[in-house]
Amino acid sequence: MITLHHLEYSQSFRILWLLEELGVEYQLKLYNRDPKTHLAPLEYKRLSPLGSAPVIEHDGKVLAESSAIIDYILDVYPSDTLRPQVGAPNRVRYLFWMHVAQGSMMPIMLMDSIFRIIIERLPFFLKPIVSPILKAAANGFAKPRMNALLDVAEKDLSSADWFGGDQLTAADINLSYPFESANMRGYLTDTHPNCKAWLERMYAHPSFVAAKAKDDRASMVLSL
Repeated sequence: MITLHHLEYSQSFRILWLLEELGVEYQLKLYNRDPKTHLAPLEYKRLSPLGSAPVIEHDGKVLAESSAIIDYILDVYPSDTLRPQVGAPNRVRYLFWMHVAQGSMMPIMLMDSIFRIIIERLPFFLKPIVSPILKAAANGFAKPRMNALLDVAEKDLSSADWFGGDQLTAADINLSYPFESANMRGYLTDTHPNCKAWLERMYAHPSFVAAKAKDDRASMVLSL
């Protein structure tokens, strides 16, 4: 049986959602962040060399990294709908968005988070000097790249409801965290109606609702 070590407000929500969508038996271990530092507890950090979420255990093996875990779970519990097979019409679309999640969107969101944390923690006498520089860097680097990705997403979602085609795939599950993060930080606007409609479909999906009940948090993303 797969054990998911689930850290609140983290990317491990995606794995919780995947397991609920597959409808398989699994063990869930919940961990809370430190209320002051927002970091994972020491017992969680001992599970993985990086000390980051998500982490699973299965057959004596410990595995980290969202995309690797998703592929591993779909190897154990194969699904042609959640992972279109080679030659399937939506295979290329699926592969692109599956890897955009971690390869492009998450680095942008991480950079955005770092800028926000630095600004928040600056001494008051430095904020007037440093804050404008960091905000300009965010607007000049992170925002244009995220907007370019959202433009592509808008186009693709105009032809099908999900990022992997006409039905939910693991690409949608992997994109859930960076998209909710982007929405929370104001990147999604009225110019992205298809992306917003996708978010609403995600929130209403039965397996997402089930995962949300077990997570018991207002959002999968920690608000900074």
